[in-house]
Amino acid sequence: MRPVMNGVLTRNGREWSLLAACIVAIIVFSVASPYFATSGNAATLLRNSVELLLVGLGMTLLLAMGGIDVSVGIVMGLAAIGVGRALGADLPVGVTALAGPVIGAGLGLVTAAVVVLGRVPAIVGTLGLLGVYRTAIFVLLGGQWLSGLPTGLTDVLAATFLGIPVAAFLIALAYLAVWLALRRTPYGLHLLAIGNSEEKARLSGIPVVRVRFATFIVSGALTGLAATFYVANYRNVEMTIGTTLALDAIAAVVLGGTSILGGKCSLLGTVLGVLLLRILQNGLLLVGVPSLWQPVLTGGLLIGVLMLEVAAGRLSFPQTGWVRK
Repeated sequence: MRPVMNGVLTRNGREWSLLAACIVAIIVFSVASPYFATSGNAATLLRNSVELLLVGLGMTLLLAMGGIDVSVGIVMGLAAIGVGRALGADLPVGVTALAGPVIGAGLGLVTAAVVVLGRVPAIVGTLGLLGVYRTAIFVLLGGQWLSGLPTGLTDVLAATFLGIPVAAFLIALAYLAVWLALRRTPYGLHLLAIGNSEEKARLSGIPVVRVRFATFIVSGALTGLAATFYVANYRNVEMTIGTTLALDAIAAVVLGGTSILGGKCSLLGTVLGVLLLRILQNGLLLVGVPSLWQPVLTGGLLIGVLMLEVAAGRLSFPQTGWVRK
């Protein structure tokens, strides 16, 4: 099957549908709650989208490759602890900001070693690592929150240029870098070829191991960068950090048009998927729906999208495994 890739600057039916859904949701919640269509709530909504945009970018690459990582939320937690410790040690802001991506990349390397070299299915391997990392968070935090962190990192990332937050530029730069890698380098074709058929990609001479390693490491670095933003935004690290992040990321990416079976991705779709998910979560909270129901919404959206894909004849889930039609 020929690889399919929709980039940041392209549009397809799914992306237009997501944009329309975002507009409809904004209108509905603006009518339902007087607190939704305010500048303060818009800022909160965008701030709450930052980490998911970065983690979703990494998840887009993993799913396009035919992989997955359900440990990303806990990876962000470990990286956030590293960023917090660096802040507490009064290290230069630049070093502190890099601590997240470096730790995330290192953990991505561990994941790649387990999944690629150990030949463990990605969902099983990352689920096992999730358990290990969750215990590591408890040990590192000693059962207590890491709070009251200095404001140095917050001040830098909250700064604006031409009226636009520095954080927005950094996220746009991350998406642009990935788009260029997918569109202008062999990496993009190799990634999607592996997602379509790893065996055929290997027989075609594609360096499968190298590409898979690189993708897990890049995803880890993006998750670590999300941790840097998290600490800058909230100035604390709690025990339950990242609990639902993996579910949110997978749902947003699949909602955006990236195939859960690999071989197809959309960066613009990921952005719109993240925004729609956060709009729905924020709006429901403002109209009185408890946050306890947010995972239900996210899981329901994921199941619904996959059922529509099956109904449309694009996916098949036989008992022996997943098959793309």
